[in-house]
Amino acid sequence: MPKIKSNRGASKRFRASAGGIKRGQSHRRHILTKKSTKRKRHLRSPLMLDKADVNMIKRLLPYT
Repeated sequence: MPKIKSNRGASKRFRASAGGIKRGQSHRRHILTKKSTKRKRHLRSPLMLDKADVNMIKRLLPYT
C-alpha cells in the first residue's frame, strides 16, 4: 500500500498537539495600523481547532 500524500497547504497551516490541532489566527497580515497593539498581540497566540473541523483536517493530514 503506498503512502498517502498530505495536503501541503493544510500542513503549513495546522500543527498537531496533545490537546488537538493548533491553528493560527487570521487578520494579522495587512492593514495593521488601525488595529490596536492589544488586538495584534492577542492575534499572535495560536488557537485550538474547533471540534467540528477536526475530522476534516485529519483527512487532509493523515499522519498527524
